[in-house]
Amino acid sequence: MHIQPDDLLLIIDVQNDFCPGGALAVADGDAVVPVVNRLAAHFDHVVLTQDWHPAGHSSFATSHPGAAAFSSITMPYGPQTLWPDHCIQGTAGAAFRPDLATERAELVIRKGFRAAIDSYSAFFENDRTTPTGLAGYLRERVFRRVVMAGLATDFCVQYSALDARRLGFETAVVLPGCRGIDLGGSLAAATTAMREAGVALVEEIP
Repeated sequence: MHIQPDDLLLIIDVQNDFCPGGALAVADGDAVVPVVNRLAAHFDHVVLTQDWHPAGHSSFATSHPGAAAFSSITMPYGPQTLWPDHCIQGTAGAAFRPDLATERAELVIRKGFRAAIDSYSAFFENDRTTPTGLAGYLRERVFRRVVMAGLATDFCVQYSALDARRLGFETAVVLPGCRGIDLGGSLAAATTAMREAGVALVEEIP
C-alpha cells in the first residue's frame, strides 16, 4: 500500500494512561510510538484522537458501587465494559505520550467527554448514533482513505475502523502501530471483524 495525497493518518489514543505505568495500560502500548511517528512523517494529513473523560464517568467501575473493573453492565445504549478510572480531563494520564510526534496534527478529536456514555470510535459515541464530527470533516476535505494506528486494537481502533468502513471510507489499520487489551479473546474477534468488513490489515507502508 502506497501513501497518496488524499490519505489521512488517524492516530488513536496514544495517551499516557494507555501506556505502561498508566491507569489502563495496554501491554507494550508504548511500542506503538516509534511506529506511529515514522508513519506521521510520511503523511500530508494527520488527525489525533484523545480519550477525554470527566471525573466520575459512567464507564468507570468506581461509578458503580460493588462493580469490578473489566466486568460488564448494561447501559441504555447496550453492554458496557467497566474500566479503571482513566484519561480524566486535564490530568497527566489523559495527555498524549510526550514522545509522540503531534506537531503535524491538523485536528484533535476528543471523545468520551459526555458523562453518561462511553466513546470508543473516533466517529461515534457508543450509542452508535451520536457523531463526533470526524466524518463530516473527512468528507468536506475530500479524503479518500483513512489509515489508522494506535490504542487499543480491539476497542478504539476496531470501532473506528468499522465505522470508517460503514461510512464508506477506504480503511487500513497498520498492525505494528497497534496493541490490544485482549479481554476474553477480544483481539482475535476484532481482527476477524475488521477483515470481514473490508478493512485492510497491513504490516507496513512503504
